[in-house]
Amino acid sequence: MKKFKYNINNLDCANCARKIEETLSNNKELNNVNVNFNTMKLSYECERDIAVKEINDIIKKIEPDTFISEEEVLKKKEFYLSVLIIAVIIGMFGYFCKLPNYLKIICYIVSYGLLLYRTTINAIKLLFKSFTINENALITISCIGALVIGEVLEGMMVIVLYTIGKILEEKAINNSRKSIKNLMDIKEPYANKLTKGNEEKVLVEDIKVGDILIVKKGEKIPVDSIIVKGESFLDTSVLTGESELVSVKENDIVLSGSINNSNILQVKATEVFENSTVSKILELLEEATDKKTKTETIISKISKVYTPLIILFSILIIVLMPILTNISVNDAVYRALTFLVIACPCAIAISIPLSYFTGIGVSSKKGILIKGSNYLDNLSNVKNIIFDKTGTLTNGTFNVVDIEVINKNYSKEEVINILVKGESFSNHPIAKSIMKLNKNDISNNDVKDFKEIDGKGIKFTLDNKNIAIGNKSFCNCDIDTVLHLNIDGEHIASINISDGIKENAFEVITSLKDKGIKTYMFTGDKKNISLSIGNKLGIDEIRYEMLPTDKYKNFEDISNGKDLTVFVGDGINDAPVLKRADIGISMGGVGSDSAIEASDIVLMTDDLSKIPLAINVSKYTKKIIKQNLIFAMGIKITILLCSVLGFANMWLAVFADTGVTLLTIINTLRIIKKFR
Repeated sequence: MKKFKYNINNLDCANCARKIEETLSNNKELNNVNVNFNTMKLSYECERDIAVKEINDIIKKIEPDTFISEEEVLKKKEFYLSVLIIAVIIGMFGYFCKLPNYLKIICYIVSYGLLLYRTTINAIKLLFKSFTINENALITISCIGALVIGEVLEGMMVIVLYTIGKILEEKAINNSRKSIKNLMDIKEPYANKLTKGNEEKVLVEDIKVGDILIVKKGEKIPVDSIIVKGESFLDTSVLTGESELVSVKENDIVLSGSINNSNILQVKATEVFENSTVSKILELLEEATDKKTKTETIISKISKVYTPLIILFSILIIVLMPILTNISVNDAVYRALTFLVIACPCAIAISIPLSYFTGIGVSSKKGILIKGSNYLDNLSNVKNIIFDKTGTLTNGTFNVVDIEVINKNYSKEEVINILVKGESFSNHPIAKSIMKLNKNDISNNDVKDFKEIDGKGIKFTLDNKNIAIGNKSFCNCDIDTVLHLNIDGEHIASINISDGIKENAFEVITSLKDKGIKTYMFTGDKKNISLSIGNKLGIDEIRYEMLPTDKYKNFEDISNGKDLTVFVGDGINDAPVLKRADIGISMGGVGSDSAIEASDIVLMTDDLSKIPLAINVSKYTKKIIKQNLIFAMGIKITILLCSVLGFANMWLAVFADTGVTLLTIINTLRIIKKFR
């Protein structure tokens, strides 16, 4: 199954985007169809290479002027201000000047024709090609109806204000898209390639592994690379959300998207663009906005029957009100036409996906990659958070805390010497902590028959003595520390090793508990070490000496299919639980492939404080969505009732449509301001 993605052009209606998505989804050849109104992208999966023309033929039955293309096409002008002004002048001339009736009628027809021709053509094309009615039809019916019943000026003002509102709405949406695009502007479009001593500018997509590139001050690293010449300071804030500059020098690995802040660097490309960190992040963000929340899908389902119901209600107003009340047919028609204008669903259709789109963009700027609006939405409902210990709550750097020599025939220095000689053959993190004890060069040539037993320890021969270094079961002793030394079966020493607690871990746990979230710690570590770390942090519940399968089973117990439970791990060892969790968060560090693959949310640094920040973004985004829904639906319902009772005119109806849409878009942009 191949995946295709195209730019979608001349689409200015979120409700129309939904209709295109639904129609394409009904095609049996297309799978996972998504029309993303925020990014103006169409994506789908298909077995064969369907021609773009085939897809465009389907789209044009729904939206005649909309089409897809591989390259972004500048949107043609839907509304021409000059035509708008001329039409208004002609209409006003006919309305206010003393003219014969036939001239007035001609002026009205010309004015309405100029104002409504595009809206009417779109409505007719859509009706005959796909038997669908959209807001173009609602506006056309309302304006022509107003003209027929003699409300010439009001009908004219409806389309004028609607047109102006559409222009402003388009500008507001484009500005919001631009704001988010700026937040995610991490790609360098070109690179300075060094070829035979000469510098040439090439597209970043044309870079090959091994190419030597020059990165000047203020430029972004184009692809993941290694420094071959120079040293500088890099601004990695676009990747990590951290403002502190990072010092880099020769042989250091640098990631695409980082900004060179001082000296010129020569770097050698280690990845092509499509495999680089910046490309993976951009792809992740695009896919994130494709995933819909329950709120969005519910609104989509409602909107399927919304427009037909509105038209049915309008007809009922025309038919029943003259029968049930003493108002005239003419007045009933006017109220029904006003009802049609008010009922256009754009404000609701636009504001919800735009809010999630903005929340995901803001999070990415802070170094939090959220894979879908459904995960952003659910973060605010978290009841339990389970932390893996090593690499998550602790920094994963082991340090020797204490060496207790049991057999007094050996000095501490002799014990250290034996430990260092043996552990010098191992790459285990604990072995590295032992090697830190070595202050002088120690030869390990006299170590014989070295063997490492996974999960237990090491054994070897030294000076004809059998040495064993490992856990208590391996060394056959009862002292509950991480590491022990046995010589010829005799317990010689116990070594206490601890991995350091992360600097802000306590504050983060406290913050989460203040939000009413219960915290857990899962670890395979020993009981005494686990309890010591967990209690220092104030973890609610600590579970220790766990295998990966134990973590999975214990997660099921805590989650119980009811409370929304998050698991935070390193994205490698904890992959099964990260996948099972309602939301899996990886403390993966910058550029970790395993972190991006395993989890629903990726923290681009190992900074725990990003977790409460992500929850705050989620809560604020949902707050904005609720405000938009309550405001839009409240205004519309109020003015709809007023129109039925005769208290609302068409001027107020236009405000209920385009005015409310504009206000919800402006309100949505508060998310960017809040977390700037």
